[in-house]
Amino acid sequence: MRDGDVMRQSFAWWSFTLGREVEPTTLLREAAAAGAQGVEMLPEALWPVARDAGLALVTLTGHTLERGFNDPALHAGLADEVRRNIDAAARGGVEAVIVFSGNRIGDGADAPAIAACIEGLAPVAAHAEQAGVRLLLELLNSKVDHPGHQCDRTAFGAAVVRGVDSPALRLLYDGYHMQLMEGDLSRTIRAHFDLIGHIHTAGAPGRRDLDDRQEINWRAIAGLLRHLGYRGWVGHEFVPRGDPVAALRAALSQFDGSAPLERTA
Repeated sequence: MRDGDVMRQSFAWWSFTLGREVEPTTLLREAAAAGAQGVEMLPEALWPVARDAGLALVTLTGHTLERGFNDPALHAGLADEVRRNIDAAARGGVEAVIVFSGNRIGDGADAPAIAACIEGLAPVAAHAEQAGVRLLLELLNSKVDHPGHQCDRTAFGAAVVRGVDSPALRLLYDGYHMQLMEGDLSRTIRAHFDLIGHIHTAGAPGRRDLDDRQEINWRAIAGLLRHLGYRGWVGHEFVPRGDPVAALRAALSQFDGSAPLERTA
């Protein structure tokens, strides 16, 4: 994106390096040259390299996603772990820390799990607000990638964010995951726009490039976000089929409106 545009775009380090050997400095510099403004979930040892390439440090993961705040027995340990990561993010200039509900426990009912997440995340959100770091509660699919995950519907995550009622906690709305679970992305984004602090993209199904082999109309989602005045990050979290920089450049173009949707290698 260009300076002054509404949305900023980033890419997820893990997905763009998965299954391939890369030279980190080269990839970070080439991603910046392609138009990316930030990088997500980057190993801490590479933070200075990213900064030197002109990339913002956008997110880091606060804890393992299987064991989360839906389990009151884990609250004390999770809170300590996430606070440490919030502090590390603040020191390192990382903007946000990602948190999770965890997998279902007991009978898997949503109502007590929502209450537990609110109770566990409220003090952590207060710490994040004081540190100037945002917390992002991620929506994940339980159908394919994360069996048993509890926060697998927008309504669950929205109830938690509303219950915590802190400007430091927002939803990480992942279009790939929510297309698998509930579809109707545009209507859902509109209905929960005030709660969304971050967007993740990937082609569905398959978690591949944003091209014509997948079913989400990402150009339409980009247009909706511009119309709504979205000013957060759009993070591309897909596994490229071919050259990662070419795939990233094509994805970036879907959100800056510079190119039509087309098949990549």
